[in-house]
Amino acid sequence: MDPCPFVRILVGNLALRFPLSTKPSLSRIHPSTSPCYCKIKLKNFPHQVGSIPLIHANTQNPESCNFSLQKSLAACFSLSKSQVDSIISKGGSSYKLSIEVYADPDGSTCGLASGKLLGKVTVPLDLRGAESRPSVAHNGWIDIGRNKSNKNGSSAQMFLTVRTEPDPRFVFQFGGEPECSPQVFQVQGSVKQAVFTCKFGFRSSSDRNLGSRTSLPESNTSRNWLPSLKTDKDQSAKERKGWSITVHDLSGSPVAMASMVTPFVPSPGSDRVSRSNPGAWSILRPECGTWKPWGRLEAWREPGFTDALGYRFDLFHDDVVATGTTTTVASSTLSTKLGGKFTMDMTTNISTPSISPQSSCDLGSGSRPGSRPGSGSGSDFGFGLPLSPQSMYRGGFVMSSTVEGVGKCSKPEVEVGVKHVTCTEDAAAFVALAAAMDLSMDACQSFTQKLRKELRQQSQNFVD
Repeated sequence: MDPCPFVRILVGNLALRFPLSTKPSLSRIHPSTSPCYCKIKLKNFPHQVGSIPLIHANTQNPESCNFSLQKSLAACFSLSKSQVDSIISKGGSSYKLSIEVYADPDGSTCGLASGKLLGKVTVPLDLRGAESRPSVAHNGWIDIGRNKSNKNGSSAQMFLTVRTEPDPRFVFQFGGEPECSPQVFQVQGSVKQAVFTCKFGFRSSSDRNLGSRTSLPESNTSRNWLPSLKTDKDQSAKERKGWSITVHDLSGSPVAMASMVTPFVPSPGSDRVSRSNPGAWSILRPECGTWKPWGRLEAWREPGFTDALGYRFDLFHDDVVATGTTTTVASSTLSTKLGGKFTMDMTTNISTPSISPQSSCDLGSGSRPGSRPGSGSGSDFGFGLPLSPQSMYRGGFVMSSTVEGVGKCSKPEVEVGVKHVTCTEDAAAFVALAAAMDLSMDACQSFTQKLRKELRQQSQNFVD
């Protein structure tokens, strides 16, 4: 099926200047020590915050300035086709981006009261045709503050670039909770098509069937505090280990796997998994008849009284077995009560190129070099390379997946940028990662809470 149309609104290349006659000291401030910031708002989206460098008052084009923030991205909003259609149907001309400019909280550099609002600007957004072609909504200076209607040029001004671009994505929906071994559907509008099946299970410590390529470097975190004389039965009650979920294509061939490689255990004197001793998953892809490590997901509960799950996802380099080299591509927190979205987005530049929305995907035929011989589960679409540390330099949206809070029914929805999918195995790796992220919410539950029955079978399945 074809990917789903999405539109991204990119805001960046921010700069601020004040008239020399009214703020002579501001023109001498180095841009890297910005005294002001802004809140970037779009209706129905959480606001985003960005810093604004100050530049010389006589500068006409901040892109010509030699400072580190030029062309940097300040905010990014993603809209689905249904959201875009809704905006257009209600009269898209009224849809606007709003930016509020404030003095920095310390207040000393700008000579203004702490956190004082300096002014607001709005940029109209025309989303007609945005799904098929990039468009620049604004690129230049705009007056801010109370004097912005003054024609004598005495008002403060802000430079910004606002552009829209098509960002087609493949969308996958789990048919049930990952631990219930559900089907996974590809979604295109109102049409759903089964493309994967998931098999959840428990891997014993004696299982060595993952192949030699999966001899992953173990975490350097010491576990000397674990009681060495406890029985296996005692240990199983105090650690969550061996969980795995294997993604199969419709022919039954395995195309990706998420395997818990570091147990989730409570920190000493606590009933929670700590950041200093996180649990970890290995995300694996098939290659040449064995499993190749692709990435590592670590998860933990944030310290203190916060209800937050922390996570970090690292991509393995090709020589990971020999060197252990990785690149961190996602690191953030999620609410354990409300859930949220696990997101991997490498957009750093306002000039990020767009991908043709005409791309399509057949998840059932062909084979990509390096995939399992004779599997018939891949398809070379010519979008580029699969996600790797090298491909990160292309930037842009990579993937996102929904994660529900503890105790809520979770059927993750996964979005993957088309330029990171060249075959079935690519898509399956993201699906496996989404499953691991969802299961980490359960694995990081307090050890005083009882897990659901599908996750409480270690004692029956482990054969040490």
